[in-house]
Amino acid sequence: MTASSIATVILAAGHGTRMNSALPKVLHEIGGLSMLGHVVRTAQTLSPDRQIVVIGAQAPEVGDAALALSDNIKTAVQNPPRGTGDAVTQALPALDGFNGVVLVLYADTPLVKAETMGALIETVERGGVATAVLGFKPPEAGSYGRLKLNANNGLEAIVEAKDASPDELAISLCNSGVMAVNSDFLRRALPKIEPNNAKNEYYLTDLVAIARREGQECAALTAQTEEVIGVNSKIELSAAEKIFQERRRSEAMASGVTLIDPASVFFSHDTTIEKDVLIEPNVFFGSNVAVKSGARIKAFSHIEGAAIGAAAQAGPFARLRPGAVLETNAKVGNFVEIKKATIGENAKVSHLTYIGDATLGARANIGAGTITCNYDGFNKHKTIIGADAFVGSNSSLVAPVTIGDGAYVGSGSVITKDVDAGALAVARGRQSIIGGWAARFRKAHVTEEDK
Repeated sequence: MTASSIATVILAAGHGTRMNSALPKVLHEIGGLSMLGHVVRTAQTLSPDRQIVVIGAQAPEVGDAALALSDNIKTAVQNPPRGTGDAVTQALPALDGFNGVVLVLYADTPLVKAETMGALIETVERGGVATAVLGFKPPEAGSYGRLKLNANNGLEAIVEAKDASPDELAISLCNSGVMAVNSDFLRRALPKIEPNNAKNEYYLTDLVAIARREGQECAALTAQTEEVIGVNSKIELSAAEKIFQERRRSEAMASGVTLIDPASVFFSHDTTIEKDVLIEPNVFFGSNVAVKSGARIKAFSHIEGAAIGAAAQAGPFARLRPGAVLETNAKVGNFVEIKKATIGENAKVSHLTYIGDATLGARANIGAGTITCNYDGFNKHKTIIGADAFVGSNSSLVAPVTIGDGAYVGSGSVITKDVDAGALAVARGRQSIIGGWAARFRKAHVTEEDK
């Protein structure tokens, strides 16, 4: 199938009142990406010639979010909301001159796979049908519309549950709403949809009845129930997140990643992990994380916006913030926070340390309790620590400052000036010892009652 033969129309105009949130429903996130973003990104893998997102007038931020996702997206506004058929009608001007297959998707149905979308499109393009509808078989069909098949297993009708006969209610194949439609038929059929229903709305599902009246064939494909889960509440959002995470964990393990306790590891939509990485329990990946082969992420670590090199280690209880880079075989230990800093090859920051806006050279060693003092209240400043440098425990490095290659910083120092390569810097008060002071102090404070 050529890219020029596909257009996608993503419906995102719903009010989402059941989310009980000021944030528009389709901008709620799964795996760190909005539901709208998931649908757009998946559809983009099909290389569509056109992408249109239909938004509601009440939520212009949805349009802004859509345009931010791709330069190829156009938006259309549905105002007032009058059903799915009317929503697609608003997208027609953006489809002017297009000939091919139009894929209708829903921004609150974020887990439909690219393979499923492609199968719908291919059914219309190569099967010679007017429309192909995606069905599913839930454990309980309930109020879902039923997909009624004919003797040839073609789609004969979509029957709403409230209008269904007992025999039709017994049908297990339900309507997800997702469909692919021949563009010529879509233009011809949309004006024929009538609001003959209790809500006085224009239903896109009427396309099937219109096609059958014209003697055209329609088709139904079946997807797994979890793939077409719709999100209308925070509870359903949580269910979709669970499905997403289970998918990503399975994909990671299939690609050669070891997850000791898969259920306790959480991925972002864009997490990339090479094979032979070992991830211990209770690790959270935020957006924009890449992990190279052989790395080990220890338990209870939180990682976002970071690059972890081959054979590097992070954790347990490590916090890698945006801009953190661990080069090959670098080690970041427990209760260490790294922000916008590069930890060089074979360098070690083993425990209880903050390194921000800094560069550590190869084989540098940072003692416990060390911090880079990078912020003066107005600006951030950089700390440079050279190769083979050693910074003793409980030291403060006040940026901007450079510790030269092979230099030493004595424990407990506050370093405010550059340290030459190979030098020792000690910046702390001189220790004084007063003999007998402790005994005299105790004697002065012990009462008869304490004796």
